Amino acid sequence: MNGFFDIYTILFLVLAIVLFLRLRNVLGRRTGNERPPFDPYSRRDTAKADDQTGDTPAPAKVDGDNVVTLPGQTRAAPVRPAPDWSAYFVPGSDSRDGLQAIAAADRNFDPGSFVAGARSAYEMIVTAFAEGDRKTLRSLLSREVYDGFAGAIAERETAGQKVEMTFVGIDEALIADAGMKGRQAQVTLQIRSKLISVTKDADGKVVDGDPAAIADVTDVWTFARDTGSRDPNWNLVATEAGD
Repeated sequence: MNGFFDIYTILFLVLAIVLFLRLRNVLGRRTGNERPPFDPYSRRDTAKADDQTGDTPAPAKVDGDNVVTLPGQTRAAPVRPAPDWSAYFVPGSDSRDGLQAIAAADRNFDPGSFVAGARSAYEMIVTAFAEGDRKTLRSLLSREVYDGFAGAIAERETAGQKVEMTFVGIDEALIADAGMKGRQAQVTLQIRSKLISVTKDADGKVVDGDPAAIADVTDVWTFARDTGSRDPNWNLVATEAGD
């Protein structure tokens, strides 16, 4: 009986040792990449040790201009200088407040881009008016301004007259005034251009202008856009002759 007990006891012990070794081989290996066990008090202990020694831990350093914001603190937004738009103003006129109001209502507004677009629109409108191109004028003018231009074209056609115009170029286009009227942004430009314009009758005789003279023309045009509309285009809403 003791021999039987001893044999089975030895077998169970051997089996237990084998299982232990196999589990150790599978679960007990360290690769060097193990994460240390989480200790929720490690930071508190470190801070406490620093307080006892009187040393203040150095602030965290990060690369570049990044700043680590501590809990309970807010990082102030950087103060950006106001843009300098004075190069687009008529001398003696300061439309900064009006332009800033437009920029606040339309985040895509930029005076430089606007002036460049207005210069192109000016040439298109002047050329279309001389050629009697109502379709182009309708897309660029407000209803009131279009009616005035279309009326002048109709009078020429009734009289049998034709305008021959050569657009030489724009000397300058500067902002004379700007601001918001409700949702409508309005910018007034003083435009100085050069062109050759001659009006001839049905027989081809010159009734107005000089085909050999380049005329200096000053126009004061006001463009407007509804900032609440998805349409990004500006329309000419008012015209007058400049000095």
